[in-house]
Amino acid sequence: MTQQIIIDPITRIEGHSKITIQLDENGRVEDARFHVTQYRGFEKFIEGRPYYEMPGLMGRICGICTISHEMASAKACDQIMAVRIPETARKLRRIVNLASILQSHALSFFYLSSPDFLLGLESDPARRNIFGLAQSHPQVARDGVRLRQFGQQIIEWMAGKRLHPTWVVPGGVRSPLLPEVRLRILSELPEIYSIIQHNLDWFKRSLDDYADEIRTFGNFPTLFMGLVNDEGGLEHYHGLLRVVDERGHVLEPGLDPTRYFDYIQEAVEPWTFMKFPYFTALGYPEGVYRVGPLARLNIVDTCGTPRADQEWAEFRQLDRRVVLSSFYFHYARLIECLFAVERIEQLLNDDGILDDRVRAFAGPNADEGIGVVEAPRGTLIHHYKVDEQGRITWANLIVSTTHNNLAMNRSVKQVAHRYVVGDKLTEGMLNRVEAVIRTFDPCLSCSTHAQNELALRVQLVGPRGELLDEVVRG
Repeated sequence: MTQQIIIDPITRIEGHSKITIQLDENGRVEDARFHVTQYRGFEKFIEGRPYYEMPGLMGRICGICTISHEMASAKACDQIMAVRIPETARKLRRIVNLASILQSHALSFFYLSSPDFLLGLESDPARRNIFGLAQSHPQVARDGVRLRQFGQQIIEWMAGKRLHPTWVVPGGVRSPLLPEVRLRILSELPEIYSIIQHNLDWFKRSLDDYADEIRTFGNFPTLFMGLVNDEGGLEHYHGLLRVVDERGHVLEPGLDPTRYFDYIQEAVEPWTFMKFPYFTALGYPEGVYRVGPLARLNIVDTCGTPRADQEWAEFRQLDRRVVLSSFYFHYARLIECLFAVERIEQLLNDDGILDDRVRAFAGPNADEGIGVVEAPRGTLIHHYKVDEQGRITWANLIVSTTHNNLAMNRSVKQVAHRYVVGDKLTEGMLNRVEAVIRTFDPCLSCSTHAQNELALRVQLVGPRGELLDEVVRG
């Protein structure tokens, strides 16, 4: 005889999903699964469309990761054109991608997760949101709004609009950087540095309060994967893929990302629409790996900017080898915010950043293209094949959240084992099961986001379908 707890939907993430927790006859957790309940068909939608439309179309996949999808798509199209884009265009792409990472990390940390830290994991769910945070910790709420605003403003000032711009194109970007925009961004950096440092400081001081969550929120051995530059430094736009194991050993120092299919395969399960990528050499499901800010800080030899390097060195002292707990995704996001601002400043002060040669023109000169970038949530892969006229005949995407699917499912099971007691459902118990998913900041939707006012119904169902217990929100 078994029982099942269903959490549907999961709140404060981008998209729609549910969690099921299977109990044995003694009320102990037997299994737990993270189900993605929506379907995205972009790979089929785009068949027959010309390659040069791809960045604008693929940016519509998501209202949060718009720039990341446009960037990976444009890089794939650069390969189809077989061109080398102007160096200034490469720098401008980097700036906008870093601005996108900044605004997305601010959304994840301040809007979606900081209510757990500052209001309590067991607090009233009606208040445990950005509105409750604005009442109890108004400065933190303002800081989150300001950081996200700044990242979006950079995108708007450079690309024309904040959401779904069509500025990143095959061959480069549509327009050069204006001198007044450069000065406007630089003038606001001191305020932004201060905001990030202040919030890094209070969050680091609060870590002792979450020792139990740190031990149990996705704290297990996995591989970690992400892009690095030629010096082994933190990289988000272009580089080689590095894979590191749980002991900090570099298994693969520099894999060609355009050969991803040689070392990453995808499994399918009947109970979710999301695939399960795994590291081929270890097989499925043993080849579990993590991507995203935690993974990126685990694989690099340096961040490459002074302030971020100082914080990174402190971060790596959390563990003698690599930092395993997924709770530290939150910490890593703040460090990456600092890095993003420093790197934007460096790029804005580069020689030639105002050059007006920002786009290469060509037709389709290759029948295949692969673009890989680091999106806010991790490695993002766009792979297209085209016919002689440059029309898409086939496409494959592996998005950041998909890479983390195996790790997210293991994390849900680990937290459920620690906190769930089958004969009594409590708010803190259920919120912790959701909160471990929020550490990964999964992005499951195109443009629809789960708001905190959505109803959440959690039912404990017996083996014959009888309702044993129920908790309702909203």
